[in-house]
Amino acid sequence: MRARSALVYSVLRLAAFFVPFGIMMLIPVMRELYWLSAIFAALIGLSLSMLFLRRPLDDLSADIAARRASRPEGSRRREPTDEDVEDAVGDDAPPR
Repeated sequence: MRARSALVYSVLRLAAFFVPFGIMMLIPVMRELYWLSAIFAALIGLSLSMLFLRRPLDDLSADIAARRASRPEGSRRREPTDEDVEDAVGDDAPPR
């Protein structure tokens, strides 16, 4: 995974929260209700992220998928899936 794509996405997500929060903290009423400002800033940040941060999220997801695909199959023990666990409970046998 490229550290750059993870760093860019993380910084942009934090900015999407802290910029609206900082602007709301300039309003005297919102300064007293800081918890309400945090909730509004989180909703605004989520909305901004969904609208404008699709490309950085796609880059980060592609990097993670490429990293997982390049990992050799036998290099790490396979973690049991939900189906393995369900089968094991039904069969009273430990998962593979």
